[in-house]
Amino acid sequence: MNLQETLELQVKAAIKVLFQSELESVEFQATRKEFAGDITVVVFPMLRVVKGNPVVIGEKIGQYLLDNVNLIKGFNVVKGFLNIEISDSYYLDFFMSIKDKADYGFVEVKDDKAVMVEYSSPNTNKPLHLGHVRNVLLGYSVAEIVKASGKKVYKTQIINDRGIHICKSMLAWQRFGKGETPESTGLKGDKLVGNYYVKFDQAYKSEISELMAQGQSEDEAKKNAPILLEAQNMLIKWEAGDEEVVSLWKKMNQWVYDGFEVTYKNIGVDFDKYYYESQTYLLGKEFVSEGLKTGVFEQDTDGSVWCDLTEDGLDRKIVLRADGTAVYMTQDIGTAIQRLKDYPDVGGMVYTVGNEQDYHFKVLFLILKKLGFDWAKNLFHLSYGMVDLPSGKMKSREGTVVDADDLIQEMADTAEEISKELGKLEEYSEDEKKALYKTIGLGALKYYILKVDPKKRILFDPKESIDFQGNTGPFIQYTYARIQSILRKADTIDTIISSEVEIQLHEKEKQLIKQLVQFPEVIQNAAEQHSPALIANYTYELVKVYNSFFQNISILGADTDKEKTFRVELSRSVGQTIKNAFGILGIEVPERM
Repeated sequence: MNLQETLELQVKAAIKVLFQSELESVEFQATRKEFAGDITVVVFPMLRVVKGNPVVIGEKIGQYLLDNVNLIKGFNVVKGFLNIEISDSYYLDFFMSIKDKADYGFVEVKDDKAVMVEYSSPNTNKPLHLGHVRNVLLGYSVAEIVKASGKKVYKTQIINDRGIHICKSMLAWQRFGKGETPESTGLKGDKLVGNYYVKFDQAYKSEISELMAQGQSEDEAKKNAPILLEAQNMLIKWEAGDEEVVSLWKKMNQWVYDGFEVTYKNIGVDFDKYYYESQTYLLGKEFVSEGLKTGVFEQDTDGSVWCDLTEDGLDRKIVLRADGTAVYMTQDIGTAIQRLKDYPDVGGMVYTVGNEQDYHFKVLFLILKKLGFDWAKNLFHLSYGMVDLPSGKMKSREGTVVDADDLIQEMADTAEEISKELGKLEEYSEDEKKALYKTIGLGALKYYILKVDPKKRILFDPKESIDFQGNTGPFIQYTYARIQSILRKADTIDTIISSEVEIQLHEKEKQLIKQLVQFPEVIQNAAEQHSPALIANYTYELVKVYNSFFQNISILGADTDKEKTFRVELSRSVGQTIKNAFGILGIEVPERM
């Protein structure tokens, strides 16, 4: 039972004894800095069941708690707020209970229902870019946070490996590629295929201009461009299982998959299961047929199949074209159902997809409910805003995308530049420096993106993110490294604290322990809200409190061995908590900086 739960029981008991009334709940908040106290009970909501002056009521409750609850050492009342001071012994007992727990804050998996988290979900016609980076970082960290909160988690992605956009890259390679391969060019496969997507667009625009010069309107020219008609014909052949087309499709897709794997490894994320739209759309078509029989869907006279959601405040949504081909909704229905077939223990899913798809997911979740799937009520769209650079928006078909691999390298280069200016790494070998630059650069990127609420749009400035001061990844990494330095210097000290030891807590020590107390609750809240930002900003607050402790109190130069040992152990616990928090964000912490 945590502090708040303990106090809630005692406040309810006080109301019963003092006023012969039953209180349903107790409202708490953090005590304002200008008043003495560790936690505040808000008296005003109690006036619904207890009549009287809120100050007098607060005084009576405070006195009752002081007389009857050992962990309370004082109180004061300001208007309708009862500020409670908690005894040092409570915080010391708490610290003694967690100081040796390497996994403090994490809950063992006990829920029998797993959560599947989908992220990345790229197209196989181009490399991963800055937008994918936010997606991947969000999805991975949400999966790790949900796991830390005590649930079994499966990480997955659905790869968009079918459709006209894939055929465009294939056709351009056939036309202009001259047999190029990743091996012959030295390019990653995803980059090579992405180059041909750009080449298709260039050729397409050229043909549109030619047709317009011959007298066609722009709309006509866009429809009649020979290269587009050929790509459409290639798609028909693919859907019909044409051997040559399918063989080319498999070859070029594999190039892309191999390229993606390198990027995922560089970013530091992984997956438990891959799904492919080329497979799941067929299952979606089966369930469209089922839904027609049960009346969930309706067929128009032209043969197309729709779901009428107007009574639910949405519109009619097509789930199958007149020619029998699938739409995105068809394959998303199929994918969701296939996942439950593969993992029957899944009780909910999180879809990490940009906010431009908000409506799509409202429709998808509603259709799955109408098809009778109970788990459909536990589906969540982790919607996020765009990432912009100071230079402006990105367009992949024009070849102006910020490539994920290039961005990771740029972050490492920027970290190198700043570290050299600070001149802190003289003792490092070149390999050690290189590894550290990557850790700092990648940590800066991840933290900058994850500290922002997912729904908000981000203007990402690489230089600003690698600042060793302020709310940044490197600032937190540096504090962790500082703690490790203290621990190395203290390794000769007997760092065993007796549980009976009496320690008079300094205010800065108490603030630090109070911050540690919050960590398990922060994880639970972050899991419920699907928000890595809560973890990121908690870690920043912990680091700020630690640095204030470090600047105001001597650790290794403490007056007594008892104090020195306690402060070293407290530093160790803070370091471990920083490591745990950053671990579930997917950020590494260096032992030295």
